[in-house]
Amino acid sequence: MESAIIESKIKTLREELNKHNYNYYVLDTPTISDYEFDKMLQELQELEAKYPQYYDPGSPSVRVGGMVTKNFETIIHEYRMYSLDNSYSKEEIEDWEKRVQKILGRTDIEFTCELKYDGASISLTYEKGYLTQAVTRGDGFQGDDVTTNVKTIRAVPLKLKGDFPERFSIRGEIILPLEGFAKMNQERVEAGEDPYMNPRNTASGSLKLQDSAEVAKRPLDCLLYNVVGINSINTQFESLEKAREWGFKVPSEAKLCKSTKEVMDFINYWDIHRHSLPYETDGVVIKVNSIHQQEELGYTSKSPRWAIAYKFKSEQATTTLNSISYQVGRTGAITPVANLKPVLLAGTIVKRASLHNADQIKKLDVRVGDVVFVEKGGEIIPKITAVDFTKRKNPSEPTIYITCCPECGTELVRKEGEAQHYCPNYYGCPPQITGRIQHFISRKAMDVEGLGAETVELLYKQGLIRNYADLYELKKEQIIPLERMAEKSAENLINGVKRSKEIPFERVLFALGIRFVGETVAKKLAREFKSIERLKNAGFDDLIQVDEIGEKIAESVRDFFGNEENVKIIERLKDYGLKLEITQSESENTTDNLKGFIFVVSGVFENISRNELKGLIEKNGGKVSSSISSKTNYVVAGDNMGPSKKEKAEKLGVPMITIEDFLKMI
Repeated sequence: MESAIIESKIKTLREELNKHNYNYYVLDTPTISDYEFDKMLQELQELEAKYPQYYDPGSPSVRVGGMVTKNFETIIHEYRMYSLDNSYSKEEIEDWEKRVQKILGRTDIEFTCELKYDGASISLTYEKGYLTQAVTRGDGFQGDDVTTNVKTIRAVPLKLKGDFPERFSIRGEIILPLEGFAKMNQERVEAGEDPYMNPRNTASGSLKLQDSAEVAKRPLDCLLYNVVGINSINTQFESLEKAREWGFKVPSEAKLCKSTKEVMDFINYWDIHRHSLPYETDGVVIKVNSIHQQEELGYTSKSPRWAIAYKFKSEQATTTLNSISYQVGRTGAITPVANLKPVLLAGTIVKRASLHNADQIKKLDVRVGDVVFVEKGGEIIPKITAVDFTKRKNPSEPTIYITCCPECGTELVRKEGEAQHYCPNYYGCPPQITGRIQHFISRKAMDVEGLGAETVELLYKQGLIRNYADLYELKKEQIIPLERMAEKSAENLINGVKRSKEIPFERVLFALGIRFVGETVAKKLAREFKSIERLKNAGFDDLIQVDEIGEKIAESVRDFFGNEENVKIIERLKDYGLKLEITQSESENTTDNLKGFIFVVSGVFENISRNELKGLIEKNGGKVSSSISSKTNYVVAGDNMGPSKKEKAEKLGVPMITIEDFLKMI
């Protein structure tokens, strides 16, 4: 009888505390004092410590923290976290709207406008109403598990309320409200420490603190905006309302708009009023409201076609250009960099800015000693936009672009029609060598764990590697004596290199670093030629016959395989056991049944997602297009197909087939 009373008491305390927590941190309408809340929480903690059999992962006592995380596990996102395309004008928004209308074949499109929060992106997963995982954005494909730290953030519900789905994820932004950030800095200054530079970086850094009790002390907040993994929701605006009902903190500023004019009215209002918000925002995100239409629009390799960010005008500052230095990239491209007198810009100290190329320097007539205007492009990458000629000191010498490589002294070349200068010393220029190796080991390429950019530089300087094939000959005994290396680190590096031999051919091809051959092009070439041997022997005409492979890419591929050193390295990689052809199991899942056919996928399908359907088309040699034209061979039509798209298909005589018809084709 006594245990039932204790269990009931614990349960009542949890419910009361969760309610007060929601009122305070989500609704901003507290109904009890901090003192009363703390006393209630203390009582709960004492009871839970005494009766651990009544443990509940959704208990508000979890928010106090105390767990220490030494290493944050890398987690692959179940649903990729894409980045957004940016726009900076009404004309760019209108152009985007026209593209959307063209693909959907209709003009009656609704948009949801939301403020773009300036913080650290997070993906939260809930199962049976409980928070089970919190993962940072990372590179969009995978991020770090920071669940323990996120559980300390009061605005993140540990346990949901209402009629929530069995399992789903929700995306949002971890932010530091301006008032809380100012208070943190005041305390640091009073303690004789340097203040934090800006809320965004401080919020992001907080998520990677090892002690969750320290995270709990920081006034972090979490604003949610995108539900994924649910089929029962029809619109973005509805998803925001549902998320609020389940207990999430969803800002109320979102608005449903029926035209570009309404979208621009929303943007113009918040461009003025954003400074009255309690947190930083740098723009507006516009999304197609209908989830069905979002699925039909799909994604590019980097961004959703159904959403775009409008960025508010960048902040600008003036400072002095102290000098110009030149960086050499892995392809040999030379990038001039402006070294500036440090200046505060959009919350960060800026010391360097890109000058892009020789043409940009000439266009701006920028010279050492000039007072220049600096702004952050999209408030991320600093750039020089103009010179304040009224402050130019005389005499002043025009900037003469370098003629030789700053690293190896080789005379630079500039191909006709290209903006950048290049160092042609492919195998002798150190930054090019280490840059290619760093690209080779990167996550989207060979994903070699235990090996980073600094270690590559170290291995190169010690003469242990001269190209990426040398990685497969490294011995543990060679690595252990190096600076910052120990036996465990050396083992991890060797094992990481060994595991990379399992990477599929298309990613190995991307890893080789052939100029102009990115992820998408590498995939197309791998599917077309099936092996590195066939690709090596492919002629120029063979290459340009491949879908979306133009003359520039074809020439680059021929140049790469025409280099004797590259061929020797590839032969070595083959001897080490890397996958330089599509395996039998991969081949079994691909055919040429649809080769030469162009498909448009339109509407919604019951037992297959649009992305899966597009994947089937590509795996069987077909091409997916976003809009119907005279070149379209088939439209795979599902439910809710746009009337304008249907009308266009009929007008052009393009056959509309069902999903069943399509499956018979393959």
